[in-house]
Amino acid sequence: MSTTPDSFTADKLFSDLSGKVDFHLLDVRNEDDFDCFRVEGPFPIQMSNIPYFDFMEEQDTSVSKVPKNMPIKIVCAKEGSAQYVAEILASQGFSDVSFLSGGIKLWGELLTPVRVNSKNDKYDLYQFIRPGKGCLSYGVIYGGEMAIIDPSRNLHFYRNFAETHGAVIAEVIETHSHADHLSGGLELCFSQETEMMAHENDFPDSPFNYRRLEDGETKTLCKDGPEMTLFHTPGHTEGSITCLIDGRYLITGDTLFIISAGRPDLGGKAEKWVYDLYETLLDKYTQYPGDAEVLPAHYVTWKEADESGKFAAPLKRLWNENPIFSLSSENEFVQFIIDNMRESPEVYIDIKKVNRGLVQVTEQEADIMDLGKNECAASHYDSD
Repeated sequence: MSTTPDSFTADKLFSDLSGKVDFHLLDVRNEDDFDCFRVEGPFPIQMSNIPYFDFMEEQDTSVSKVPKNMPIKIVCAKEGSAQYVAEILASQGFSDVSFLSGGIKLWGELLTPVRVNSKNDKYDLYQFIRPGKGCLSYGVIYGGEMAIIDPSRNLHFYRNFAETHGAVIAEVIETHSHADHLSGGLELCFSQETEMMAHENDFPDSPFNYRRLEDGETKTLCKDGPEMTLFHTPGHTEGSITCLIDGRYLITGDTLFIISAGRPDLGGKAEKWVYDLYETLLDKYTQYPGDAEVLPAHYVTWKEADESGKFAAPLKRLWNENPIFSLSSENEFVQFIIDNMRESPEVYIDIKKVNRGLVQVTEQEADIMDLGKNECAASHYDSD
């Protein structure tokens, strides 16, 4: 019997999770890392955490904890530990064992596209889901050009996606200065590959050139593509913007999510920004088209996805279902936000500095900073 198990890719893992393929996911990272960040998918996962150190020190006991009646997929931080455990299981008679190529890092970087609009439209609008982070970015394609909104640092994916669709990346829009993940917009800007656009309140001291977006401005995306109207919607950050594409799609960044809203404390100015957030959500957002589809920059749980697998909902539905809109008074709103705020990860301070071009980090440092699920929502929901 062979003791050399096969590997599988992050794409394959997501495909199996989405397709409800029957398998057991064995995470062999240490307990702290597992508790901090684990694989999640559209449907419940059979999963266990047995650190690979346990397999080294108590092999028989550890092996006995692994179910034998189903395929075993193993994940670890970098790949080597998962392969080590896979080889142990294979040598102990497990017939279907495989390990994640590249480790949890590649799972964290994975992007998977879902089309948002109809194929009958003159342009293509895609939502790019980042399952390992709970992040969402967007791409508009028309006339051989692609505009990206809130890109992650997985630029290889975006470039390939654009090329596959006969386009090149022409412009990048940042809805705000991100604190939870490293943006790919900065690299595109520095490389002069494309133009980056953002509100100056979030990039006041940034050492790179970008086009400053103005409240109420309307611009054409791509080459003669759909129109996009920009609104300054501060609260999550001072320079947060909301983008209305074609009068139909409302890109909300971290201002509004499907079941929550952006937290105002990540810039260290919660006492001021919470009032900005109130005005943005309970005044400005009640004036936008109710039929517009809200397309946020994050999701909290896969339960927010619709039947097609995308994270979107009509704004008028959120007026009725998102608890943030039930807070009618300013005092009630402020108290709700304060009661639901949690301590933010310390790394968020450094991530914002990197995203504003104030600090440079190595690729290895970036990998560490960019790992783990986002914590940008102002209220907490279980993800089970």
